[in-house]
Amino acid sequence: MKTVFVTVGTTSFDELIERITSSDTVQALKARGYERLVLQVGRGSLLPAADSCPNIRLEAFRFKDSIAADIRQADLVVSHAGAGSCLEALSAGKPLLVVVNDKLMDNHQLELARALHMDSHLLYCTCSTLTETVRTMDLSVLLPFHPGQPKHFANFLDKALGV
Repeated sequence: MKTVFVTVGTTSFDELIERITSSDTVQALKARGYERLVLQVGRGSLLPAADSCPNIRLEAFRFKDSIAADIRQADLVVSHAGAGSCLEALSAGKPLLVVVNDKLMDNHQLELARALHMDSHLLYCTCSTLTETVRTMDLSVLLPFHPGQPKHFANFLDKALGV
């Protein structure tokens, strides 16, 4: 069953959860062959019920000790732009769509998403452009991010964030 795994990490990003479960976005996911949507909602106020999206199989949880299995089982990972979440998805070799929280001040997430996108490791958007991005995304353009070199990732982050 073709699965999308959505993670917000330890944060609260209700706008992403609302948008990914909206009828427009669910319809766009279904049109691309996705049948299952697994949400990790973190500290957000939303925890959608399994029957809240009638056109797709929905599962939601707040936290687990590890989301590695959820990422491994996913055909697409949709994530906030936290460095840890991005690295985990990219290290697993999964196509990654990052949704930047454009309401954050001093948004380093946007810088990270742009830098990884420029190297063709992920696609990114905001909540307002999520549905259209899902409709038009071409995952075949993504290049693997080679894991196992934390120093390289740390240097990449420093460069991306201007440190």
